[in-house]
Amino acid sequence: MVQNKVVIRYQDGRIAKGFTADFSPNKEIFHLTSNDTPNAKGTEVRLGDLKALFFVKDPVGNPKHEESKQFDDSKPPVGRRIKVTFKDGETLVGTTQGYQPNRPGFFVVPADPKSNNERCFVISAATRNVAFV
Repeated sequence: MVQNKVVIRYQDGRIAKGFTADFSPNKEIFHLTSNDTPNAKGTEVRLGDLKALFFVKDPVGNPKHEESKQFDDSKPPVGRRIKVTFKDGETLVGTTQGYQPNRPGFFVVPADPKSNNERCFVISAATRNVAFV
């Protein structure tokens, strides 16, 4: 079973890190396991409680890295360019191939090629504004 390294951000500001093997954008619940026990059953996580789910290269990341909101014009992006503003004011700039406002969430690939985030699943209810750029 494939274990995805993830960082989950809750709408209330909490953050959790670990692994998931059962995330699906079509299911309301998935499980998060710790870095110490990636094959355990894990803690139940409800999508409706989240701001976003970040699929990461490294759960620790680089706290000093400032995420670029600019696209590299020498490398045409796959999908449509999008800017997401969350209710807490954070912005995410990247590309999407599946944004539809009536869906519970959508994937975004960050514009910054040096980002620790490989892709993000944004919860639509946690956004203030979504715009194509």
